[in-house]
Amino acid sequence: QVQLVESGGGLVQAGGSLRLSCAASGRTVSTYMLGWFRQGPGKEREFVAAIGWTDGIAYYAESVKGRFTISRDNGKNTVYLQMNSLKPEDTAVYYCAAARRGPVWRTGPGQYDYWGQGTQVTVSS
Repeated sequence: QVQLVESGGGLVQAGGSLRLSCAASGRTVSTYMLGWFRQGPGKEREFVAAIGWTDGIAYYAESVKGRFTISRDNGKNTVYLQMNSLKPEDTAVYYCAAARRGPVWRTGPGQYDYWGQGTQVTVSS
């Protein structure tokens, strides 16, 4: 019931910025939380950030706190990930995902029900 399409990835130098977008569609999208995950080369998929669709409250992985900002535009059914001060270790395929709302933040990939196709972010030294 939820379709997600990411865009905005690319190649950027260390210290630079990128803004990822995730366009969501589906009649039940407002009942979900939206999250960003990433999977770097040779690594497992890891949680980056999540946001409550209704209240806009955000939660971040410690590794990106202070550098990344998640936001959403309810009117456009779009969630964003603004990435600043990028580091080579941020290089990964970034995925947008949706999970049912729950009493606590969901940070495990297995807890999310819908996924986008991913967008590549490469940070060069």
